[in-house]
This record gives sequence, structure tokens and C-alpha cells, in this order.
Amino acid sequence: MKQLYIKQKVFSLSGKFTVKDEQENDVYYVEGSFMKIPKSYSIMNSNRNEVARITKKMFSFLPKFFVEVHGREVLMIKKEFSFFKARYNIDAAGIEVRGNWWDMEFEVYQHGKVVGKVNKKWFTWGDSYQVQIEKDDMEEIIIALVIAIDCVKADEAAASSHSHMN
Repeated sequence: MKQLYIKQKVFSLSGKFTVKDEQENDVYYVEGSFMKIPKSYSIMNSNRNEVARITKKMFSFLPKFFVEVHGREVLMIKKEFSFFKARYNIDAAGIEVRGNWWDMEFEVYQHGKVVGKVNKKWFTWGDSYQVQIEKDDMEEIIIALVIAIDCVKADEAAASSHSHMN
């Protein structure tokens, strides 16, 4: 089992942040392309090799977020039409998220078995998500999934604050 940490509210204007281990070493580097369309986020390992990419694409008027790990699309998060509350659906082969991912308190299952857990934690260096990896070969997919969910949340917050301004 491995524990990794992602600072809450990671998306700053610079679009860069890191994922740390328990010793506060940088394990993954994340960089966003804020001015480019489609918006994308690159996740690199400690050698700065890209291991995953998250891309936001607009289809009709509902956004979809595609997550690729090692060049293969592993999951998609899509917004579903709803009049009341933003609803999203995670579409991935054999991967299921159970719990409240809007509050970043959830478990990731692969074929019915828990492979990862995400919880909000308070540390001396700020509010963070603790990402517990139960299955090593799922680490990059779980990290990409958590960052993709954060992208969706940041995007939704930006969309709702923009609509309140008009």
C-alpha cells in the first residue's frame, strides 16, 4: 500500500503542481495548458516522462474529460444533462468510483475490488487529498482519475461563477 498527497485547490493560474509522497518528495508533476483549446493537463513521473494526460473536450454543450494513461484512453468523465445539479458520469472499463467524489471522499474499485481510496486530510502544509493506492499497477490511473475529478470540479466552479456574473 502506498500513500500519496495532492494539495486541495491545486489549480492555480500557473497550472502547475506536484503530487507528493509521505516524506513530502515530489512523485508526479502536473502541468496544465490554460490558454489552449482543448484544455489539457499532463501528468509526468519523477523523470519528467508523461504517464497520463487529461483533455477537456466540448461535445454539443456538455463537456467531457478524457483520461489517457500511457497513450491509451482509460476513462472518460462526462457531464449529464440535468436542470438542478451538475451530474457527471465516470465511464471506464472495469473501474468504478463509490462514495462522494464531489467532496473527495471515495473508493476506486476495479472489477469489484478496492484498488484505491481518496480522503480529505489536514496537514501542516495545508488541506490535501490523501490518495491510498492498494494495487501498484493502478497507481497512475488512480492519480489521473483524482486529478481529472479535480479538473471537473474546477471547471464546474468556473462555469457556475461565470453564469452568476451575467
